[in-house]
Amino acid sequence: MSLSAVLASLDLLDSARVTGAAVVDAWRAAGLDLVETATIRGPRGTTDLVRAIVPGSRGRRAGGEAPTLAIVGRLGGIGARPEQIGLVSDGDGAVTAVAAALKLGRMRREGDALDGDVIVATHICPHAPTQPHAPVPFMGSPVDMATLNREEINPEMEAILSIDTTRGNRVINHRGFAISPTVKAGWILKVSDDLLDIQQIVTGRLPAVFPLTMQDITPYGNGLYHLNSILQPATATEAPVVGVALTAEVAVPGSATGASQPGDIEQAVRFVIEVAKAFGRGRCRFYDAAEWGSIQKRYDSMAHLMTAGRE
Repeated sequence: MSLSAVLASLDLLDSARVTGAAVVDAWRAAGLDLVETATIRGPRGTTDLVRAIVPGSRGRRAGGEAPTLAIVGRLGGIGARPEQIGLVSDGDGAVTAVAAALKLGRMRREGDALDGDVIVATHICPHAPTQPHAPVPFMGSPVDMATLNREEINPEMEAILSIDTTRGNRVINHRGFAISPTVKAGWILKVSDDLLDIQQIVTGRLPAVFPLTMQDITPYGNGLYHLNSILQPATATEAPVVGVALTAEVAVPGSATGASQPGDIEQAVRFVIEVAKAFGRGRCRFYDAAEWGSIQKRYDSMAHLMTAGRE
């Protein structure tokens, strides 16, 4: 179970004074050595990038062949102070990522190292701005999406789980978490059967999948509607990306406080950890490589959707 890691992360991040340094200190205390933080400055303030690398027993860092999974917590900010007091709904992507790293560190310390390396990245901003968005306001970010992608996404990542609160909409009417189809190099591919299997084992329920549009997998700043930022990592890498959305039955503003559901977050943490276990052992495919080859042969690249496009 990951509940203690989730509760520790909620307590840590529900603070007006929390910093990236506090997060990496907590990760070190859990047994992780390869952790770092850096302050990033944007036009609307600052945020602290945090990153942890959890080495696998057969991972790339050990000279092995096990692939590297990335767990990225996406958000505008964990707080909207002074407009709102406390942890906001939008912060659950960071809570999930921080808790996942805590759990992986504790597992490794207790002798349960995964096969492949796992990279966990998110950012810590307790004073983020808000911005208008229908049907409910979005949380903004002090730095732009291109900067976040540049800081959080790197070529070591062979597959990415992008976690984001996705409650501010009317298209995912499900309480808990949902996953997206796989997105790769401008293509929305079929939903991974392996990920569906893991999801239903973790939740004990039929799997939940949220819809994507072509607009959602294009970069922010092009004037098009986006469900939220959950698939923005797919604009910065050709590695397969799957969104892990913290969801609700009703539209909840990203700037709402008191909206975090520890049980839902705990299920999402267990899900990403189970995916990490299976992915490192070659037992979880994000996409069918043979079909991908056929897609490229028949229809060519869609990578132009990863760019801002024509003016």
